Amino acid sequence: MSVTALKNENRTNLPFYEERVDLACALRWTARLNMHEAVANHFSLAVNEDGTHFLMNPNQRHFSRLKASDLLLIDANDPDTLSGPNAPDPTAWGLHGSIHRNVPHARCIMHVHSIHATVLASLADSTLPPIDQNTATFFNRTVVDSHYGGLAFEEEGERCAKLLTDPKQKVMIMGNHGVLVIGDSVADTFNRMYYFERSAETYIKALWTGRPLRVLSDEIAEKTAKEMEVFPGFAEGHLAELKAILDEEEPAYRN
Repeated sequence: MSVTALKNENRTNLPFYEERVDLACALRWTARLNMHEAVANHFSLAVNEDGTHFLMNPNQRHFSRLKASDLLLIDANDPDTLSGPNAPDPTAWGLHGSIHRNVPHARCIMHVHSIHATVLASLADSTLPPIDQNTATFFNRTVVDSHYGGLAFEEEGERCAKLLTDPKQKVMIMGNHGVLVIGDSVADTFNRMYYFERSAETYIKALWTGRPLRVLSDEIAEKTAKEMEVFPGFAEGHLAELKAILDEEEPAYRN
């Protein structure tokens, strides 16, 4: 199905309305958490079976102002995307388009330069050791990209996409850059991004003390990670509560 056909889909007045609402909520809440960076970061959500058609935030718009109707509907296989009237950020197209084309299990992608994840990405050793329950959640579930190649235009995006072939690894620590998180849905991905930033903050502040770290064993870290993966409804509950808050305080995000 073409993007034009998708746009004309008569399921609701606005195609993929509930998906748009979820993504708009995640964008606004990311701004509330100060995990955004001016108008430079990008979120996307696949809306067709193979993941090549996706919603994404528009170019140079602040996360805190975005509404469901503002989100772009993009075809990752359309070479004319950047020449259209509502062209996305070229680095967003390069990074998200490449991943949606090549990594079908990446249904949702969130890329931010949040402070603590970016500090971690700036260290010579950017791995995240399991020093508490949150950091253990990511044990053996991250990939470190140590070959930053400049702004994420299409060639750099294709290179990054090749690092996400293992479905178990859903966080890419982008060395000298930031963090990119993938997931099955907006709720799943946002929850993972939120907890990765919290985990990076815990680790960085533990390093500040200069005292030895108490690192969990591989066995306990893996057990914890597996338990968190099957914890029922946690990510969905998290996003539902955020939407409930926005429904009271900023209901315009649904428009």
